[in-house]
Order: sequence, then structure tokens, then C-alpha cells
Amino acid sequence: MFNFVAVLAEAQPAAAGSLLMPLILIGGMILILWWSSRSRKKQERQIQDMRDSLVVGDEITTIGGIIGKITSIKEETCIIETGRDKCRIRILKSAVRCVDVPNEAAREAYAAQRAAEAEAEAAEKAAAMEAERAKKLEMGKKKSKNKKAEAPTEEAVEAPAADSEKTEG
Repeated sequence: MFNFVAVLAEAQPAAAGSLLMPLILIGGMILILWWSSRSRKKQERQIQDMRDSLVVGDEITTIGGIIGKITSIKEETCIIETGRDKCRIRILKSAVRCVDVPNEAAREAYAAQRAAEAEAEAAEKAAAMEAERAKKLEMGKKKSKNKKAEAPTEEAVEAPAADSEKTEG
């Protein structure tokens, strides 16, 4: 056992240099995995944004290769028409691979609707903040009135001073 410790103590200077290379390789592998994970998440976010922005009238291709035009959209599903016979198929939004021909007019209307909703939400939030501010201001006024009522009046402050003059003089 003693010999093993002595061998390790003698080998330590050489081991420091030999440990540097594996640490660099491990660090490089971690960096590559992080970069690929980041790019994958970015791509998934783009696909999810595309699926969330589907509108009626878009021509799409599904993951299975079905090409059709969206006729109706619900929360997680949509109905597409395919072919000349107008065959309708109900699919999941997650089955949409890409939008081939976007319906620009519907997209503009959808964007305007989302902007109006965002503006209404911002106005609602501002009104709530203003109401909260007014409530705090009103509470502050009530507290200051209570403090004034509890604070001694000038006469009460002068009376003890007058009493101290009488005792001194």
C-alpha cells in the first residue's frame, strides 16, 4: 500500500500534463452537445410558431405527405380539403409539416386581430395598475388622517411646556 502511494506521488507531475488533454476533449464534447441542443430548440420553436399561425385558406403539407387547403381550425386540430372531389380530412396541427401557399389576406387579418388583442390587454393592465395606484394613494390618505388624529395638537404640546416654566420659575 505504501508503495502505491509513493508511485502516485512520483507520477503526479506527469499526470497533470496528461489530464489536460482529456479535460479539453470533454469540454469540447459538452460544447458540441450544448450547441446542437440550442439549434434543435430554435428549430422546434420555429415549427411551433408556424403551426400556431395557421389560418383558414393556407395550403399545407402534412408529415404523411397529404397536401390540402385548411377549411377550419380548432384548438389542436384542423380540417383540410384535398383533391378535386373536396375530400375533407381532420388532422392534428402537430401533423403539419409546412405551409406551401399562405393565405396572405387571412394572415394580415389574423395579425391585426392579435395586435388588437395585445393592445386591449395592455390597456387592461394599465387600468389595473392605475386602480392599484389609486387604492394605495387612498390608503395613504387614510393613514395620514389617522396619524393627524393621534398626533398631539399645538395646544397639547404647548401645555406641557407651560407647566415646565411654572415649575422652574
